[in-house]
Amino acid sequence: MSTVLSRRQAVALAGMAVIFSRSMARAQEMRSVSMALDWYPNANHAGIFLARDTEMFADAGLELEIYTPSDPTTVLQTVGAGRDDFGISYQTDVLLARAQGVPVVSVAALVQHPLVTVMALQSSGIETPADLNGQTVAYPGIPSQVAFLETMLEGAGLTIDDIQLINIGFSLLPALLSGQADAVMGAYRTHETILAEQQGHPVNVMPVEAWGVPDFYELVIVTSERFLDDNSDVVRSLLTTMERGYLSAIDDPVTALDALVSAYPELDEEVERAGLEILSSLWIGDPPVFGYQDPQRWQDYAEWMQSRNLIPDDLDPMSAFSPEFVASENAQTR
Repeated sequence: MSTVLSRRQAVALAGMAVIFSRSMARAQEMRSVSMALDWYPNANHAGIFLARDTEMFADAGLELEIYTPSDPTTVLQTVGAGRDDFGISYQTDVLLARAQGVPVVSVAALVQHPLVTVMALQSSGIETPADLNGQTVAYPGIPSQVAFLETMLEGAGLTIDDIQLINIGFSLLPALLSGQADAVMGAYRTHETILAEQQGHPVNVMPVEAWGVPDFYELVIVTSERFLDDNSDVVRSLLTTMERGYLSAIDDPVTALDALVSAYPELDEEVERAGLEILSSLWIGDPPVFGYQDPQRWQDYAEWMQSRNLIPDDLDPMSAFSPEFVASENAQTR
């Protein structure tokens, strides 16, 4: 059998060699990084999965591992210890963690305003904190949420002693629908309130920031101080890519939802679609810059936490976040 290649075969093989060479070079240039999620994948994470599905991370030279820890409350500890490169957490928890010596830093705000609310059935007639007087309120056992309630009640001339507070864990909606509680503290606008409405139970919601709690960033993207110092280029690449992903999700929520559900088919598509509608206006705030963090907001929220004895008075909130990787407030989104 002749081993002489035809010209067409030689050209084809040469083309394959070029493709293989480029693929090998790209693989060698890829940087593997991990990101621990704050909760199971949901609409909050749609921009990340969209960016991964459309190879935005790969184009930036990043191979991103996205996973949900078995215990999401450990995200800041694993990031602070260097076991994870990045994580998604809460502004409140970042300040609490730093008070405990955990060296984590917020490098971008993901959700610009709180999502947590006090929720009651419309049939209860509970519409304001004043209406909670003498009522049973369930909450998930999180101390900062007691502080939210205290602040909201004080604005109505009440104290925590004027309600019956019960720790129900995270079974908030069942507690409300069963009549075990008249209202629940800790319901999220992108989850429990949507579920209640879809199950035929109209609800009233009281956003915490509308009733005396300082505005804060619900979700933030965090890394460790050490990773930040040693890998600023990786941090910048990740955030630039996430910005692309989230702006694309805002422009094309259908494709973003498809990417999310494709990765996790067990998700309730209707709940996540409704969540996306809410979040598309919260991923970018005022100024209209993805990831922007206002130093004054960090200061004001830390002072409120200090007034509630959640963190010590000598904690410096300015060390809890880094503004250098996000466009300035005068910039426009790309």
